[in-house]
Amino acid sequence: MRRLLWAGYGVLATLVGIGLAHLAAALTDPAASPVLAVGSTVIDLTPTPVKEWAIRTFGSADKAILVGSVLAGVLVLAAVAGLLARRRFAVGAGLLVALVGIAAVAVLARPAADPLDLLPSVVAALAAPAALRLLGRTHACAATSDDGRRTVLLTVTALAAMAAAGGLAGRLVTRLRTRPEDVTLPTPGDPAPPLPRGLDDQVPGITRFRTPNADFYRVDTRLDVPVISADDWTLTIDGDVDRKVTLGFDDLLAMPMVERDITLTCVSNSVGGPYVGGARWLGVRLTDVLDLAGIGSTKADQILSTDFAGMTISTPLALATDGRDALVAVGMNGEPLPREHGFPVRLVIPGLYGFISATKWLRRLTLTTYDERQAYWTERGWATNAPIKISARIDTPKALADLDAGDVVVGGVAWAQERGGIAGVQVRVDGGPWVDAQLGPDGGDDYWRQWFHRWSAEPGSHRIAVRAVAGNGEPQTAARAEPFPDGASGLHELLVRVS
Repeated sequence: MRRLLWAGYGVLATLVGIGLAHLAAALTDPAASPVLAVGSTVIDLTPTPVKEWAIRTFGSADKAILVGSVLAGVLVLAAVAGLLARRRFAVGAGLLVALVGIAAVAVLARPAADPLDLLPSVVAALAAPAALRLLGRTHACAATSDDGRRTVLLTVTALAAMAAAGGLAGRLVTRLRTRPEDVTLPTPGDPAPPLPRGLDDQVPGITRFRTPNADFYRVDTRLDVPVISADDWTLTIDGDVDRKVTLGFDDLLAMPMVERDITLTCVSNSVGGPYVGGARWLGVRLTDVLDLAGIGSTKADQILSTDFAGMTISTPLALATDGRDALVAVGMNGEPLPREHGFPVRLVIPGLYGFISATKWLRRLTLTTYDERQAYWTERGWATNAPIKISARIDTPKALADLDAGDVVVGGVAWAQERGGIAGVQVRVDGGPWVDAQLGPDGGDDYWRQWFHRWSAEPGSHRIAVRAVAGNGEPQTAARAEPFPDGASGLHELLVRVS
């Protein structure tokens, strides 16, 4: 029981340090929280196949599971520190400080690290050993005093309350700091045409034609939501350009604004996966921004875009400037960008997977070559040229659904950016002939399209498959490929039971 008690002391002391450090990070930079800093380092060091497995297995919960795993590992070591402190306090406290030291190294390893980012780690390094010392002294007094047990209980309760208060206050401060900023967006000089009414109300279970901001997928390497003010934001265009240019947020808003309906897709999206969404984007043409710096004589073959924390993404210059509606975006579905989707400014380039086109929290555009500079994903073996592959997804019915015999509506979405959009979708049941599905309204070549097919279902188990055909006549390939290194391919198929 004594060993278990001291292990608990180590865990409680560590939780005090984590809670107070989380509050300090919320007041400075949320990413500097020790647990998040270690988690971010784990993400960077994790092999690509493991990352893809985690996304495929856990979906949008992968980050929460990662943070939970890091915290669990820390608490196991904290219990060991408590056991060591039972014999020699200095050894146990030293282990706690060593754990914080690992977090401090992770904080400093970030590309845009600032000395102030060490504050949460310093708070944890002071608070955790101090809490462990207090628990140890209170425990010693309990052996010589009749009121000792009550004192121990009060001390444990007070420290637990302190840990909880620090964590909850940190969450509250972070939530307050990440509220939407009051920004008035200009009216676009080149507006998008009205988006047709989709099949949302006609086909139950089908994906909404326009994805609400709150439902739009989020896949990035951040474990926090960055806190960036539009007043402090700048964008620098440099590298192999005629002149270096720096823009403020108001400078960008003063440029001609364009509005476009564009579907984005993550390269980690598996066949039939959820990491795709359609939205109306507002921004300045990327070519207009680049022209300010002059790129007519550049030898560059890539745009190396950098976010506020130093994360880099590379985009083939030829594709970004070939006439497609590539945007330096400031708005999403009629509102300023949500913070989790890149506020105040991000890139949106249709037809390219996000890992080479959709830099969030944008701060710099550097014209360079692939030989001179490599971006984050390039260093990890991902492709440098990754156009989004033609794809169709079945939204309804769901896989392994139990259906009643008779008329069944099969429906979903399909996309084929920069290929003339979707010209056709076909459905096949049990390996039979392909049958044309009915298409929903057309939102443009760079936007997805809803579809549905009425199927006369008979009792038994059935396999349903779907494929799309692009406007340029190119069919969706049936060849199976994993997301790494340039996007998944293959036909979406699922099994249902009819009774």
